[in-house]
Amino acid sequence: MYFYTLLSARWCGRNERPLTARFRIRSILQKPFDSSTVKGPTMRPLNSHGAAGLLLAFGLAIAFPQYVMAQAGQSQITAGDTVEIDYYNDKGLAGHQQVTWMRSNQVSSSFKLAWNNRRWELEEQYTLDKNGYPVKIQISGTAPFGDSIEEQFEWNDGNASWQSRAQDDQIRLPQNQFYVPVDTFVMTVLINALLQDSDGTIDTLPSGSVHLEKLHTTSVNHKGTTASVSLYALTGLDLTPTFIWLDGKNHFFAWNISGWMKGIRSGWGLETFEQLDNITQKAELEYYQSLSARLTNTLNQPLVLAHARVLDVENRRVLDDHDVLVEDGKIVQIGQGIQVGEGAQVIDVKGKTLIPGLWDMHAHLSKDQGFSYLAAGVTSVRDIGNSPDNMAQIETLFGHQILGPRIYKAGFIDKQSDYSAGTGITVETLDEAKEAVDWYADNGYLQIKTYSSMDPAWMKELAGHVHARGLRLSGHIPAFMTADQAVDAGFDEIQHINMLFLNFLADDKVDTRKRLRFSLIGDRAHELDLQSPSVQAFVEKLAQNGIEVDLTVSTFRTLLLTRNKAIDPEYADIADHLPANLVRQFMKATMNVEDDAMDSNYRQSAEALMAMTKLLFDKGVPILPGTDYFSGFTLIRELELYAMAGIPPMEVLRIGTLNSASVVGAAQSSGSIAEGKVADLVLIDGNPLENMADLRKATLVIQGDKLYYPSQLHQSIGVKPFVD
Repeated sequence: MYFYTLLSARWCGRNERPLTARFRIRSILQKPFDSSTVKGPTMRPLNSHGAAGLLLAFGLAIAFPQYVMAQAGQSQITAGDTVEIDYYNDKGLAGHQQVTWMRSNQVSSSFKLAWNNRRWELEEQYTLDKNGYPVKIQISGTAPFGDSIEEQFEWNDGNASWQSRAQDDQIRLPQNQFYVPVDTFVMTVLINALLQDSDGTIDTLPSGSVHLEKLHTTSVNHKGTTASVSLYALTGLDLTPTFIWLDGKNHFFAWNISGWMKGIRSGWGLETFEQLDNITQKAELEYYQSLSARLTNTLNQPLVLAHARVLDVENRRVLDDHDVLVEDGKIVQIGQGIQVGEGAQVIDVKGKTLIPGLWDMHAHLSKDQGFSYLAAGVTSVRDIGNSPDNMAQIETLFGHQILGPRIYKAGFIDKQSDYSAGTGITVETLDEAKEAVDWYADNGYLQIKTYSSMDPAWMKELAGHVHARGLRLSGHIPAFMTADQAVDAGFDEIQHINMLFLNFLADDKVDTRKRLRFSLIGDRAHELDLQSPSVQAFVEKLAQNGIEVDLTVSTFRTLLLTRNKAIDPEYADIADHLPANLVRQFMKATMNVEDDAMDSNYRQSAEALMAMTKLLFDKGVPILPGTDYFSGFTLIRELELYAMAGIPPMEVLRIGTLNSASVVGAAQSSGSIAEGKVADLVLIDGNPLENMADLRKATLVIQGDKLYYPSQLHQSIGVKPFVD
């Protein structure tokens, strides 16, 4: 689900010009980015280029000092130009796009992308004015989870009107502005307009503005053909710059979508993409290093947080009016009236609550997410499935060069099929799966996550091999297998709450590689009697075997409850804090809900997820707080849902801290506020034991010897702080 989340949040802006538009981007691109990458084991190749996972900036925003502006009149696009783009994931070719400039003022695009069980198709038509701004847009297609897409925009005689999945509106607009569609995969039209602008900055509809900067020019050669290409940074659409390559006519040439998908001009191959991406990575690294340096405060002397309400999750108690002494990144002393020397810093935090750093146990990391995680008080994250190259780079960067959570990593394996995940390591035989396990074990991974295309016949033997290497086994339940059978085969953990329902709603004859694993939950989860002997026996079996369940309840509620032109209820409480154009992305349906009866079923099934959550807790099944979605924000909502389901608040906070640390073997050094442990701490302006939503009111986050102010972190990514 994560990749769709990534793409669905592409258009992000602000009601005012974004911070990035007030400054200019610089670059010190004088030599290729020099970083060692870790290669995965040799598996049967799906294409001749391998599957290196590379990262693109996505998601957060601030600025660089001045470098080069896009200059007016730079667009070289002419009528009749056609550009074709291939999209690759770790598995191989995943999609294709053709963009045609039929005339100087008319553009069409045909786009198809397939990964996992998602199928995304878009047909787009644009008619432009003399500035390259749309006067008419027509977009149709199908969203990745099946919802129908129909979007129109028209500007005529001073009137602008638009209809989309997110909103319908019309305004009087004497001078045309650039309308940014809700559902699109065309960047060329916007870039063309920016290149015609005098300073590379234009205002957009419904809100915000965007800016284009030229960073670097180089030449590439492939099979005897040479092309001059330039790297640009586009700001204002996402919360951080989007880095894209254009050719000499300013057509799209290459783009790395957060390490999950790579776009390259057809015929130029992934070797060319990787050559350009080395330069892109250096630009990104410079950006995140600069931002991290401004937002990180290093604790060089002892720090006392005085008069705090300290949550001792280990002993399930509250220590009122207590001091906590932090020195050299560790919790040195907890008590009342702690005395320190002259060099110490003392902060009076009376009335505030001090909790351990939070954990997200289901993430797919990219290097831009550190800011939103730490702003939410999430100091540790388990990456549950990533490209090995991505993971190696992110681990290095978060550890030394840019801010981010502590990382605990799981290796991702799937069997080759039309529905395989397209990330991590894809295999074709059991022996190759074992080889992948060995590689992950040799490279510091703590567990293996398998996916829906895995062969059920492999699982028992594979589990034995995983355990023999000292790793844990988790994952989606493979298609044609039940969760009950997976436990018998040796699973230690199950990802996603839907897999528990599918144990009863789908037998081992149902192909849950397809969207059935989502639609069956919406259609029928509410029909399952949770008090029935079969459900009770299964849940007790999970408890007796200590099988953890990584629930991701909030993300599945988003899947079931989102409707067009209505804010996703999972994010309604924070919508006023988010950039206006980002909020538009939370106003679209995920699934195709066809009628009132289906709507009713889906809403009842969303409540069934909550009832299952409470049942698991009551029966003693270990719950893990995962998200698989909007980094930082969703983790707090996940914990809030646990409290809403009836789990006692202290237990919810224990789930989100110490219990999570225990699963990855870190409980001796992390997960609670105790003398001798790492000082991963969050100061809350409120009391989450009374209102779990108060977790959003973090005023201070300490991660070892580093201190962060969430208000500054939020402002840097275009989010209105939750506290001053």
